Amino acid sequence: MCCGCALSASLPASADVYQFIAEDGTPHFSDLPTDSRFRLLLRTEEKVQGATGAKPQRHRPGVVKRRFEVEISAAALANRIDAELLHAVIETESAYNSKAVSPKGALGLMQLMPATARRYGVADPLDAAQNVRGGAQHLRDLLDLFSDNKELALAAYNAGTGAVMAHGRRIPPYAETIRYVPAVLENYQLLRGNKPAAGK
Repeated sequence: MCCGCALSASLPASADVYQFIAEDGTPHFSDLPTDSRFRLLLRTEEKVQGATGAKPQRHRPGVVKRRFEVEISAAALANRIDAELLHAVIETESAYNSKAVSPKGALGLMQLMPATARRYGVADPLDAAQNVRGGAQHLRDLLDLFSDNKELALAAYNAGTGAVMAHGRRIPPYAETIRYVPAVLENYQLLRGNKPAAGK
């Protein structure tokens, strides 16, 4: 799957993460250590809210400081994306849990799949700054691909570019994606208020 996050019906009570570094320096992550080189990287005892199992978080008026503001603002500026859109994606994907892991291996704030992380040079997807930078670059590429159509870019972020293309450049009829796109956009509008959108 080429998207930033992985489709899943539910998340388990535990989602341990294992890692090994290949000879060429490429990090590999998994929740199922099928290779003897894997070593435990992160153990989670409570249910982890990841990409698709997470209940979309809503912006609450009165919250003075948002977490990871510096990292998100820098990534937004570098990729010509509204910071509020990145916040909305992160709220929905991981509820600002930088250690969030999905059963399919999606990692961190923006729930990057390992292949997506490698594509954008993210050596440690559980590092907030690297994760947000890679996620923002991925989202910028999707926005460029779909001519700044946020609905289609978000659908591709959730379900994969191939799924959007296979359904005639429309939001694919997956229950999760149908919930995901409006959830992110609702958060985005609440956060943005009357601010003008970022230009290309």
